[in-house]
Amino acid sequence: MANPIITAPRPTMAVLVVITMAAHLAMNIILPSLPAIQKTFATDYATVQLTLTLFLVGIAMAQLVYGPLSDRFGRRPVVLAGLGILVVGTLLCLVATTIEVMIVGRLVQAVGGCAGMVIGRAMARDMHDTNRAAQMIAYLTMAAVVAPTLAPLAGGIVEEMHSWRASFVLILILSIAFLVFAFAGAHETLPAARRHDVRFSNLFKSFWVLLKNRIFVSYGCQVSFSTSAYFAFLGGSPFVAINLMGGTPTELGSYFIVVSIFYIFGNFGTARLSERFGVARMVWVGTLISLIGAFAMLMVQLVYGLVPITFFGIMGVIATGNGFCISAGVAAAISADPERVGAASGLAGSMQLGFSAASTFIAGALLQIYPTSPMPLIAVIVVFCVAAAISPMFGRR
Repeated sequence: MANPIITAPRPTMAVLVVITMAAHLAMNIILPSLPAIQKTFATDYATVQLTLTLFLVGIAMAQLVYGPLSDRFGRRPVVLAGLGILVVGTLLCLVATTIEVMIVGRLVQAVGGCAGMVIGRAMARDMHDTNRAAQMIAYLTMAAVVAPTLAPLAGGIVEEMHSWRASFVLILILSIAFLVFAFAGAHETLPAARRHDVRFSNLFKSFWVLLKNRIFVSYGCQVSFSTSAYFAFLGGSPFVAINLMGGTPTELGSYFIVVSIFYIFGNFGTARLSERFGVARMVWVGTLISLIGAFAMLMVQLVYGLVPITFFGIMGVIATGNGFCISAGVAAAISADPERVGAASGLAGSMQLGFSAASTFIAGALLQIYPTSPMPLIAVIVVFCVAAAISPMFGRR
């Protein structure tokens, strides 16, 4: 039964998609350009990968604030402020002359863009009950993935045609367009009567209450571990595909599309089946599929050696599993405490991206130490897929 709390115009799915995908688009478009950025600033791959790792850290930290702030001031003003910050960060990246300035710009981008990631999910939960929210989040994720799916390909093409800076020109144009679109259509979903005062002490109290909630922790960890496996792949695959397998930025962008199609397929399955089977079963199926894919990647590397088609193809299996379990896990986590939906959305997102930042750092550091094999990256993926499969067991009543 839908929550009878929205009387004003609701934000459309298109608006929710736009605000949710902004950060993903900004993050993904430079993935094929990491080796070129490394050469431009004459640094090592571990350092240039901080443009991804610290992007994730920025999202993780900012989400701790955005969720509770939206519980206090409403969803709309928070998401508009975030998109404005995204524009500023993109400008800083565009004019960067050192890797340090680039990293700072990426942090600012992340802080701004992540507002939509938190608010999009919170708006969906404001309007629907848990299982329906899982369906909406799955549709939202599926739709929001389409543009970021094309982002690495677009980034690879504009880099080969111009330079990696052209990617930031494109993001700047899109960020401004998203801000205008959200201003027109991101209607408020949290009535004033349901808002509550927020102080930093209260923020931490809310987080502490959630961290003592076994259901929230188990599903929050599951989502975090599943996402970490995926982001470890995103961070390490440019090095593996270009430096070890001899691919080009455009080819890498094309392979990312294939992986994302599998992820979209998994989200489509969740959207169609979550109301029928429930989020717990969707999480179980998804984590099992990802676990099978992770061990398949390991075995193929040990027996035959991975090539691009098997590397990205098997990652597609893992992405399919993630499509099933991440949206369902997010819905379960943010529904664990109905009085703290915004705080739960922020904390769950912070865990998700914080763990992912750690996974990209670990994968990058291991590839720097062992630069002649994809095995360090595969090992990280396997470990996180195993952890994701185990985590939901601790949330059972």
